[in-house]
Amino acid sequence: MGISPATNSNPRVVAAKLLRQLANGRSISDLLEQGLDDVSQRDRGLVKEFCFGVARWRPRLEAIANQLMSKPIKPKEGEVQALILLGIYQLAYMRVAPHAAVAETVEAARLLDKRWAVGLINALLRRFQREQEQLLIAADRYPQSRYAMPDWLLKRMRADWPDHWEAILCATNQHPPMTLRVNLAMTAREDYLALLEKSGIGAVAHSIVPSAVLLEQPVDVDQLPGFSEGAVSVQDAGAQLAAPLLNCEEGMRVLDACAAPGGKSGHILESAADIQLTAMDLDERRLVRVQENLQRLGQMAEVVQGDAADPKGEWASRQYDRILLDVPCSATGVIRRHPDIKLLRRPEDISKLAKSQAQILEAIWPMLKPGGQLLYATCSLLADENENRVSHFLQRQADAREHPIEAVWGHPRSVGRQTLPGEASMDGFYYACLERV
Repeated sequence: MGISPATNSNPRVVAAKLLRQLANGRSISDLLEQGLDDVSQRDRGLVKEFCFGVARWRPRLEAIANQLMSKPIKPKEGEVQALILLGIYQLAYMRVAPHAAVAETVEAARLLDKRWAVGLINALLRRFQREQEQLLIAADRYPQSRYAMPDWLLKRMRADWPDHWEAILCATNQHPPMTLRVNLAMTAREDYLALLEKSGIGAVAHSIVPSAVLLEQPVDVDQLPGFSEGAVSVQDAGAQLAAPLLNCEEGMRVLDACAAPGGKSGHILESAADIQLTAMDLDERRLVRVQENLQRLGQMAEVVQGDAADPKGEWASRQYDRILLDVPCSATGVIRRHPDIKLLRRPEDISKLAKSQAQILEAIWPMLKPGGQLLYATCSLLADENENRVSHFLQRQADAREHPIEAVWGHPRSVGRQTLPGEASMDGFYYACLERV
């Protein structure tokens, strides 16, 4: 049977196909880059909502689906499984008319030529409509369903954050704000807020971060005044803490290791004049994003491909006054922006990442000038990637000492400081400032 054009453009069909690939280990962001070619502009937002929503609530949706089915769907029928979860998601979380949610999801099964599943999906979703309250109560007896979090990661959160884990897990399931970084070298935040108001865009100044502005509703960047001229960038308030913590001064030589996609590089260059910045990253494709971001901001930097764990080349032979080491991590602090993280991560990933982080820190440290400062950063919430990693380094490295971070934001750790998702409208970031003596 041939595939009709309607099949490739139907938002529920497209979402089911993408969600099946997500189950195979690919991120939503990567999938959406190529998966929306046949989808109308009007429906693209709907596909994104379907994909991100099912990913965000998948452990809970699966717990509900398991109650509805007498036997599981075969692994080879991943698109049918995705449609069942998508149907439940629409009925439980979206403002879609229930009859439309059921009818359109059933129709998607027909378009996918899964005729055997049409009656099954229809029956399951109609039963969920009738018994929704009881099914949710039963599913939520289990914490991993109630908080929509894999059991291994939930246990990690409880162990690392005994007083905050519940608030963290609730925050990871909320939609994050769209936050802007005003280029303070170009315009004052108050002046930019006035421009937003004139453009009909509701926004408020962030209460802690001087460069940050919170939008009342997300908008396309093309609608932001001065965006193409570099007056403003999209960046979480927690990520905007990095550049001020580096405390760069005019004329300093600075290394931004693991720099892609370049948001922090841009902020560093905005923070002081005549900085000699080297923005390095392992991924050549992502370095294109760094170049594009710097070009939009009207900033100049040396952009190089390299391996922070095995530094080689001219950039690696220099000494730097400041180093930003934003190491690859589990990204558990930004789950609310990337909910597929909790589906893609595995327990064994954490020890592998910690080993890599230790290797990178030891490899980059010799490039720091005596008296210079290195800012170790992650978007993780896990101690093994954060304070434990830095503590182990300080114990072994005789010429390293902590430069304590005195701040009103976040939570002090044994070493460094941590923001938590949702607190002060930030994502979860860890920072530790180290000085070479």
